[in-house]
Amino acid sequence: MPTDTSTPIKTPTNTSYRALLRNREFAGLYAGLTLTVAASTLSGFALGTLVDRQTRSPFLTAVSMYGATFATVLGALTLMSVADGSRPRRTLLSLQCVSLAGAATQAVPGLPLAARFALLLVVGFFQSLETGTRMGLLAEVIPNSAYASARSLMNITSGGMAVLGYAIGAVLLRHLGPREVFIVATALVGTGLAVVAATIRERSIRLTRRPGLRQTWTTNIALFSRSGQRALLLNLWVPNGLIVGCEALFISYDPHIASALLAAGSAGMLLGDLTVGRLLTADRRRRCAFALRLLLAVPYLLFAVHPPLPVVTAAVFVASAGFAATLPLQEQLLASTPDAVRGQVQGVESAGRMTWQGIGAAIAGGVAQYLTPGTTITVLAAVSVVITVFSRPFVTRTRAERRPGV
Repeated sequence: MPTDTSTPIKTPTNTSYRALLRNREFAGLYAGLTLTVAASTLSGFALGTLVDRQTRSPFLTAVSMYGATFATVLGALTLMSVADGSRPRRTLLSLQCVSLAGAATQAVPGLPLAARFALLLVVGFFQSLETGTRMGLLAEVIPNSAYASARSLMNITSGGMAVLGYAIGAVLLRHLGPREVFIVATALVGTGLAVVAATIRERSIRLTRRPGLRQTWTTNIALFSRSGQRALLLNLWVPNGLIVGCEALFISYDPHIASALLAAGSAGMLLGDLTVGRLLTADRRRRCAFALRLLLAVPYLLFAVHPPLPVVTAAVFVASAGFAATLPLQEQLLASTPDAVRGQVQGVESAGRMTWQGIGAAIAGGVAQYLTPGTTITVLAAVSVVITVFSRPFVTRTRAERRPGV
């Protein structure tokens, strides 16, 4: 995902993580997200394991782990404007209650697989709105100059929680059943809900338009009418989604080492976000992004030769550092977005990225029905490299655009 699409944000220094955490509201958003990611990781790993045991289908296993992402695009197309509503705190808490109910329902004994997949879609729809609302609040509780550092810290923590989640999930599933892991995930979601309720204040004086389907479409049309923003969004979505498709095949590739590979990927993402978000200036982030996108895919080509565990784990770790290329693109997207629709635009970006993760998982699972998982991973990585290389000239020619009047 090249980032030479516009002039980088001028930030003389990066805000320290400690300074960010002294902001009570940011700390609340941060803690709530941390607990949500931990719960999602545990729940996804438990569900993927459950589906794999019952079906032995690479396609269904991949979709079970990332299927909720398909519904996020529905949120982006219909009700994402609620992210910029006049009472964002109440909206966020209501949406987190939906997530809590969804996590609890997965723990119901004997729930049919069809019901579990339907539940994934419902929860995914509301989670996309939750993400947009959270990111809209984030842009209000911190200054623009601290945005990259804030997203970096959130990404780092998400990676760390995923590492712990996959590791703890693997341990728990050796001694407990998936149902008990779902119960643990439900408790984490509930704790996150309580933290947000205790730390975030309501913003009742927000100047906003009435949210709804019409307002969502008006903003989305204005967003996609700008060539620069289209290039930013497409480069945030497609290469990442293909590599997530590779990750979705880890269980099918080798269920005995899947947790190690998933944890290695999360750890690599953590390192990449820490380095790019905290140690590099905005200009250096922009200049490094093309190389980071290549790094995201190239190590996965090693799956073609079925390397031993240490080599394949190291490859996944190194490749995942390339996910940090999203940070400068997100900075530029924020800079080109009017304040009144920041939540919706960031929600669309997140929903599109998550939807492409689901598409990548579905493509990977479908291809793996005919090819081996290792061969499929190699093919997806090669396609990601091709897209990265051939999209670079188009993104380079994109001129900086002023904020659209939406």
